[in-house]
Amino acid sequence: MAAKPERKQVLIVGASRGLGLGLTKEFLRRGYHVTATVRTAIHGAGLEEYYQQLTLDTLDINNPNMAEAFLARMKGHVFDLVVLNAGIYGPRDKGLDEVTAEEITHLMMTNAIAPLRLAERLALLLKPETGVLAFMSSALGSLELNANDASPLYAASKAMLNRLSRAFAAAHEYLTIVNLHPGWVRTDMGGETAPLDVETSAKGMADVLESRAGSGGHEFLDYRGKIVPW
Repeated sequence: MAAKPERKQVLIVGASRGLGLGLTKEFLRRGYHVTATVRTAIHGAGLEEYYQQLTLDTLDINNPNMAEAFLARMKGHVFDLVVLNAGIYGPRDKGLDEVTAEEITHLMMTNAIAPLRLAERLALLLKPETGVLAFMSSALGSLELNANDASPLYAASKAMLNRLSRAFAAAHEYLTIVNLHPGWVRTDMGGETAPLDVETSAKGMADVLESRAGSGGHEFLDYRGKIVPW
């Protein structure tokens, strides 16, 4: 009898709810072993039936001590996919004249700087030649598409993520890197009026990431695989 093929491995950073939880469920359905990070324990998320395929770990990407401990636990792992999803919207109703230094620092650290710092270390855990590293971005961070300057502070954090990931990609030309636009999705961040459900977005993004294996380069793609202008 032929041996069963080993499960593919995916790491999803920021999986407690919304898109991260949706991607976790989608890759579990596809038969992956999923290592998913959360900041606090989650209950009632519909993951119980997948306990043999799922490893939950605790991580706050802004906490250097937690990050180092997490990376130590990941030593020796090899992942087919790494998805850096953790992010926040930031102050919803404040402009530049109202936002505090602490609020803007937290927004930029969470959405741009901490993911790149973590990516530098996690890139070493990707499967050679076929591994894919993904950053959760947004079309709001596109200077071309977001011409009406919607959500300027959040958009600026995603534009910073895009800019820093471009520099990261230039220094890691051997990697396959994707910045993902999930669409406008009905999550706590996207709101109830968003046209997309989490399942549709997650399925599309999983398709995109699987299709990029071994392709090399750095692209900004939406959940349908369409190119998003930087």
